[in-house]
Amino acid sequence: MSGLKFVAERTGDGAGQPFLDTDNGEELMHVQPGTAVVLGSRPPESPGTLYITSKQVVWLSDTDRSKGYAVDFLSVSLHAVSRDPEAYRDPCLYAQIDNGVEDGESESSSDEGDVSSDLSRITELRLVPSDPNQVDTLFQIFCDCAELNPEPIEEEEEEHNWIFSADQLENQEAEEDSEWMISQNSTHPIGRSNGDHDLAHNVLQLQINDQRFEDAEEMDSDSKNGHHHS
Repeated sequence: MSGLKFVAERTGDGAGQPFLDTDNGEELMHVQPGTAVVLGSRPPESPGTLYITSKQVVWLSDTDRSKGYAVDFLSVSLHAVSRDPEAYRDPCLYAQIDNGVEDGESESSSDEGDVSSDLSRITELRLVPSDPNQVDTLFQIFCDCAELNPEPIEEEEEEHNWIFSADQLENQEAEEDSEWMISQNSTHPIGRSNGDHDLAHNVLQLQINDQRFEDAEEMDSDSKNGHHHS
């Protein structure tokens, strides 16, 4: 599931830490204590600790072990440093979340319903460290982790390119045939045709017309010569 997710479990003593998918190579990259989180237009939640892994961003409440939020880097469509007090009162890291929901279905004003369902509608996230000087550090780590999580559409593109290449190959073969046929009468190139049959017909017509032109020229030449001799 894409978008923001609720984290109700953690490992370790005290405030605990998020579970890591170590079997798939997930590593903890950075821990930022004293970080508040702002989900969409909701009020900030704090105190909490931010955990940035090689796969996701996790915020865990320091006071409630059953409360936390996580978003995969693949769902983070944009991240930026925000220092504009009109946008938010404190310096923070702003992120846009691709939740896979069509526009108009996002952030609901209803307080009812499943928590995870409500979170899936969130499309904006702000991470506000208590030390504003850490914002640039968080931004750089986001950049590094984003590079570790490229868009998973490359395989589809390769497959598409392969199909396209096959079409190109067929077109190239057709063009080679066309070039060979056109070369039979290279002095009068014709427009490219959709099919070999039409192309052959056009070439045949062209040759017939050429013959007519030649006959007409000979007749015209003979008549001129005849008139000249007389």
